[in-house]
Amino acid sequence: MRMLNRVMTFLMLAIGCCANASADDLNSGDTAWLLTSTALVLFMTLPGLALFYGGLVRSKNALSVLMQCFTVGCLMSMAWLIVGYGLAFGDGGDLQRFIGLGNIMLSEVSRDAVHGTIPKSVFVMFQMTFAVITPALIVGAFVERMRFSAVLLFSLFWLLAVYAPVCHWVWGGGWLGDMGLLDFAGGTVVHVNAGVAAIVAAMVLGKRKGFPTTPMPPHNMTLTVTGASMLWVGWFGFNAGSAGAANSDAGMTMLVTHISAAAGSLAWIAVERIKHGKASVLGVVTGMVAGLGTITPASGYVGPTGALIIGLSAGVVCYFATQVIKRSLKIDDSLDVFPVHGVGGALGTLLAGIFAAENLGGIGYADGVTMGHQVGIQAIGVLATVIWCGALTFVLLKIVALIVPLRVSDEVETQGLDLSEHDERGYIL
Repeated sequence: MRMLNRVMTFLMLAIGCCANASADDLNSGDTAWLLTSTALVLFMTLPGLALFYGGLVRSKNALSVLMQCFTVGCLMSMAWLIVGYGLAFGDGGDLQRFIGLGNIMLSEVSRDAVHGTIPKSVFVMFQMTFAVITPALIVGAFVERMRFSAVLLFSLFWLLAVYAPVCHWVWGGGWLGDMGLLDFAGGTVVHVNAGVAAIVAAMVLGKRKGFPTTPMPPHNMTLTVTGASMLWVGWFGFNAGSAGAANSDAGMTMLVTHISAAAGSLAWIAVERIKHGKASVLGVVTGMVAGLGTITPASGYVGPTGALIIGLSAGVVCYFATQVIKRSLKIDDSLDVFPVHGVGGALGTLLAGIFAAENLGGIGYADGVTMGHQVGIQAIGVLATVIWCGALTFVLLKIVALIVPLRVSDEVETQGLDLSEHDERGYIL
């Protein structure tokens, strides 16, 4: 009887512990940091990316770019709510390696649900900001010539058909994550994805009138630098927030993110100085974005020395990539999305496989994994993303073209999209 009482007491305690597990698992510090990180990532898009891109276009199109970034943010949020989160992080059953299912309208996200040590609602919102900024990045490839309705349709289709599956492969329990791909905050999911989509869109839409013979300088570098500064600050939420907790991993991630951004800026303007005799303001902010995009997949796995080398590599490699795309291939990726984000994301994903090595200051590899093996996994991740994104982006653009024209007319392009698409002006002077 005494033994039976002990067993019953143990069972009652176990049931009580299970019932209170959600509340016990919550960590207020982790929750506060993820709430802050979520706000920082959204700050990157609205207003950071919007101002960065808005200053880079001609004045007659400035408002249209702000409108596109803002509205894409709204539309992607709705898509994430309805079905996007379920596709990316849902339980796919027999299809789990490739896609998630269910969770329509966040039906499984209750007020008390927990993800690790934070409320599940916070995790959903944090990941939503990634789903917002990735299609917004692609906007830079087709500014000044794509119809507003086409932008929205393409962004919606792309999120569901391209972003959500790749996100699931890497972070949602899919095949790339199972393989051991190191992508801490979005080298493949965000940057390679956005970069490849950008260059495909630029080629499908064709060049702006006058490209590349007519100069099309940024109309307001003050706006661009302001937006770039917001991107730099917001990126700490992007990378360090991906640690999922307020801990030493988040601290090191923040440190290496900053180091890479600064190194990327300096490397870019150093190359400019050597090649052209002067360092430009556009160069220093573009180098910063290259450094940030390139460190993103590696940020949780490398140390300060690795971050320095990654940032310097980003500034140099992405600079020459912009020259090849625009001057040699004459592809009008208007705001250099592919050479900065696509090339940078791929470079950072590959270098994560090298500088994650413990003897190079990284966190080390999984048991039995060598540097060569890890770099091979990283290359598979990049290649799979490039193929999936490139093919699906091309198909989606053709589908959208059957619904609405992709490009504005030559007359509208000459007039500018501010007036033609929105009947408003960015400036009244």
